[in-house]
Amino acid sequence: MQVILLADVEKVGLRGDVVDVARGYARNFLLPRKLAETATPARVTELQKRGEQRARQEASTFEQARELATRLETTELRFDVKAGPTGSLFGSVTATDLADQIWRVAKIRVDRRRIHLEDPIKKVGRFEVPVELFTDVTVDVTALVVPEGGELPPAEELEETVDETPAEAPAEPVAEAPAAPDAASETDQ
Repeated sequence: MQVILLADVEKVGLRGDVVDVARGYARNFLLPRKLAETATPARVTELQKRGEQRARQEASTFEQARELATRLETTELRFDVKAGPTGSLFGSVTATDLADQIWRVAKIRVDRRRIHLEDPIKKVGRFEVPVELFTDVTVDVTALVVPEGGELPPAEELEETVDETPAEAPAEPVAEAPAAPDAASETDQ
């Protein structure tokens, strides 16, 4: 059964896509939750017309994306987060956090899926995160992850905390407790 998605559905498609799904999945899940509607020929042609309009508009949008890229290059995103003494975070900074901060700082909407963050940020430091604004328009955004109530340590200190691992930390000598007298020897006396 073909349906038109009204919202992004994980592992099915994005909003506006015409997808082929099982009848039961459409009837029991997508349609009652208003996530999709049946794909009638009239509705499909309407979507195609919108797609053509969008394609014409993309030429001007490409130039706008370049302008936004120049604005974002100079933007620095600052995250005040709780962190331990070694610089590791209690939690992480994710692509969603980055998208929200870009909106707060630069008033530019960016979809979290267009932020190419391999793994969430879990250390204090300065990070360059690539953001795809449009096809063939990618910009590196600087993200500062700073401990709450503090400042970002100098680059040398950040490198030292990254290089230092718990295995390299000096082991403290463990004092042995004096051996307890043998209970059997006390009862023999």
